[in-house]
Amino acid sequence: MLLVVTYSQAARQTLRNVCNGHDEAVVQRFGRAVLLEATELGAFLALRLREKHASDVQIERTEAFNEFEDAPEEVRDAATAYEDRAHPSTPYTKFAVGTDHPAPDTMRDAELAGDTDR
Repeated sequence: MLLVVTYSQAARQTLRNVCNGHDEAVVQRFGRAVLLEATELGAFLALRLREKHASDVQIERTEAFNEFEDAPEEVRDAATAYEDRAHPSTPYTKFAVGTDHPAPDTMRDAELAGDTDR
């Protein structure tokens, strides 16, 4: 998909017009941002916005997040266990102490699978 983010009122108005006129290319709208299908039409619409508004429009290509391929099992297990914790006010840092769950500092600098070349 293509993520298009706008940074000016004029660009946001053009984005709204583009989305209203091309619903078939829009995956999701977020106000000042939109996800467009990764098609030639999606690229055309995104590039047209950038041509009209230059640096007020940012275009990024996104990939779907597959938790089973991209996140280690220990991270998925930690997320599940943390959401099932007995006391909802317990911060994750305290929750992870004395368990096999990774510490936030460990996860902070660890890249996800497939992100090593970025």
